[in-house]
Amino acid sequence: MNHYLTYQTERLILRQTTLDDAAFIFELMNTPKWTQFIGNRNIRNIKDAEAYIQNVILAGIKKNGYGNFTVSRKSDNLKIGCCGLYDREGVDGIDIGFAFLPQYEKLGYAFEGAFKIKEIGVVNFGLKQISAITNPENIGSQKLLEKLGLNYVEEISLPTSKEPLLLYKWKANWHEEAII
Repeated sequence: MNHYLTYQTERLILRQTTLDDAAFIFELMNTPKWTQFIGNRNIRNIKDAEAYIQNVILAGIKKNGYGNFTVSRKSDNLKIGCCGLYDREGVDGIDIGFAFLPQYEKLGYAFEGAFKIKEIGVVNFGLKQISAITNPENIGSQKLLEKLGLNYVEEISLPTSKEPLLLYKWKANWHEEAII
């Protein structure tokens, strides 16, 4: 299994996250929106970020063949966010997720990256269903999931938390249009 898969869109490079991304992951996971909407992962320094990448991100990629991608702009190779496919406990099906640094929100990068991740899931991994969870207060995420073709299903909570989350799903047979 190649742990360094890379994909491109018109403006972005999506590369599987590695230990080289520790400083960026530290910055991203400590943004106000990450801690509010995704949760505090107790990443307090670069060493914590390296451990998280090793024990969670890389372990997930090794186990599942997919996982987290660091998203950079082609124009300057600046790391601006992440998108990925995750096998999350408590979520039926493979979960699509995304997060971007605040200064790169509302510029279309999240849609562009997440759309590519959805395409990778369908074409490369043969997914017939993609799920997503989001905080009920995260309106931007809900709108992006709907733009990606996911539909709201129900409110759930994960086994590790009783916080309510909104579950969205996309299924290949839900639409008469093309798979992607």
